[in-house]
Amino acid sequence: MNDIETLSAKAQTFLRTAERVLSDGDYDSCASRCYYAMFSIAQAALLTKSLRASSHKGVISLFGENFVKAGVFEGPLGRAINYAYDMRVMGDYGVSRPVTQEEAEDLLNTAQDFVGKVKDYLDQWTRQT
Repeated sequence: MNDIETLSAKAQTFLRTAERVLSDGDYDSCASRCYYAMFSIAQAALLTKSLRASSHKGVISLFGENFVKAGVFEGPLGRAINYAYDMRVMGDYGVSRPVTQEEAEDLLNTAQDFVGKVKDYLDQWTRQT
């Protein structure tokens, strides 16, 4: 299994975990797993362009520059990963308030959409290489 396949598989695993912890009522962990699903699949996409980043913000920035601004994906996808990052920070480190059920459910839907669209791109890229 190559790095792109490994990261794509991790994204799918993180989504399944997000679904499980959502049903358990652990909304903070759901937000975290949703973000990491998106982060992993974004890293996989970057590898198709031989790009890597050493930080979360670096991955998000490179994804925005090379996929959203380049027109591969529409703007809402770029905003989605930024929002997921903020929700993950709130879920992992926030003390002022936890992630709500509604926020976790919405983020899970967003993450599933994000991972699905990027996975479609990766599948198409794999067929062309």
